[in-house]
Amino acid sequence: MPVLLLVPAAASLDRLVGDPRNWIHPVQAMGAVISGLRGPAEAWAGDRPGRLRLAGVAITLGLVGGSGAAGWAVERLAVGLPAVGVPLLLLGLASALAGRSLEQAVNAVLEALPSEPAAIGPETADRLEPARERLRWIVGRQVDSLPEAELLRAAAETAAENAVDGLFAPLFWMLAGALLLVAAPAGATWPGPLALSWAFKAASTLDSMLGYRTGRLRWLGTAGARLDDLLVWLPARLVALSLPLAAGRPGATGALWRAALAEGAADPSPNAGVSQAAFAHAAGVRLGGLNRYGSGWRQKPILAAAASLPDRAAVGRILALSRRLELLWLLGGTVVLGVISLLAAPGGPQSTQ
Repeated sequence: MPVLLLVPAAASLDRLVGDPRNWIHPVQAMGAVISGLRGPAEAWAGDRPGRLRLAGVAITLGLVGGSGAAGWAVERLAVGLPAVGVPLLLLGLASALAGRSLEQAVNAVLEALPSEPAAIGPETADRLEPARERLRWIVGRQVDSLPEAELLRAAAETAAENAVDGLFAPLFWMLAGALLLVAAPAGATWPGPLALSWAFKAASTLDSMLGYRTGRLRWLGTAGARLDDLLVWLPARLVALSLPLAAGRPGATGALWRAALAEGAADPSPNAGVSQAAFAHAAGVRLGGLNRYGSGWRQKPILAAAASLPDRAAVGRILALSRRLELLWLLGGTVVLGVISLLAAPGGPQSTQ
């Protein structure tokens, strides 16, 4: 399969199939490795921060490097044995994207909400419990006793933040890997889209499992969390820059870009605040507020303060923006790859100079 078609084909497969429940997902394998290494690492390091940091670096290098190497091996298989390797390559690439699964998870929360508001009474909380149960699977905050307005805000915020973490960041590294392939000198075997996207997913999985500022994880998870922050930094800002175009407001690009960076800077995460602020302004919805986590209450910055509070329509707008932006990235990436492929080809414009 031509390199130009790999990423669009994988993105289409992700939107069509998503992550079937009975299929083994690469992230599950990454999580199993992390769980298997954590125990021996803590046994060796004890409560010594220096050793815990060193163990965290070793786990990070091993998992990220191993995941990238596994992706590279599938890429080489696709070249040497296309009948087997190409389907595996497409499935592997699709597994790195979470466009359909994120949309399904967020919509599941909306579908579980009552269609009509109930009168105030003891039965009101029970009517919201199915939505809370579904929300627990996709957010880190405590959802017990959350009213409907807060459930909608949580759904909108996770749709905005995870659009970058689960879709656009791996898509960025996938396109970067495809660029490496088309720009590689003749005969070179550089890592490509699966190697880079699986390496990113490994860093993301490390952050989600070990990246907490509690107990030994304060030091053991530092390397994985910092690497994930680094790998998401550019994709998050590219989303903020390109989202106004997907929203049909190209003239507001500068204003929305500055607002996303300024308001997102108040968030403890270098990337979550930027991605949420970008979607808040593009979708015209107010996000942020007081959230309760296992460690206590945390005030998140208010984003797009003049906009309306989240409702079902606002959550739908965020999901629609993700779909449109993904299409724009795929079209733009394919054009760039096509131009570079022509320039790098024997007899192309570059080779005649």
